[in-house]
Amino acid sequence: MIRSEILREIAPILRDQLVVCNIGIPSQELHAIDDQPSNFYMLGTMGLASSIGLGLALAQPKTVIVIDGDGSVLTNLGTLPTIGNNAPNNYILMIIDNGSYGSTGDQPTYTGKKTDLAGMARAAGCDNVVVVQDVDTGTALQEAIDSGQSTVMVVKCDSGNAKMPVITMDPVIIRDRFMKAVAS
Repeated sequence: MIRSEILREIAPILRDQLVVCNIGIPSQELHAIDDQPSNFYMLGTMGLASSIGLGLALAQPKTVIVIDGDGSVLTNLGTLPTIGNNAPNNYILMIIDNGSYGSTGDQPTYTGKKTDLAGMARAAGCDNVVVVQDVDTGTALQEAIDSGQSTVMVVKCDSGNAKMPVITMDPVIIRDRFMKAVAS
């Protein structure tokens, strides 16, 4: 499976959650598959979805699911010890690990070689880390939500991007409707 197929499969689970989605193509895919006011689409700032989601989880009680990529997490490795030492039980980081920088042309990342993001997350202090195969993502995500524990999921999948339109919604609109979803 590629990332867009995973997003299509988990879209019904995401509908009732606050979601912060990684920059570029992942956000475009989620927006095209199932646009929701409770989805915050990152249109810039590579590597910061996990940090923004953590801040949101710390600031309010609703479950926050961050959809991030291996390339973005590798860009901001400092986020893992911050998560490991501070994440509340309403925080789920789902790293879609396709072994590539998908939004910039599918250049390979080191997770396709020797780098182990799950091992790095554990070493950074994240207590509940699971490695999931693409076909098991929906089940694992629901288990993470139901567990009531901070969870880092590393979802292994194939590299590839679906052809999706660019998000034309103004960033201010994305922010404002997301803030309303957080407050409701």
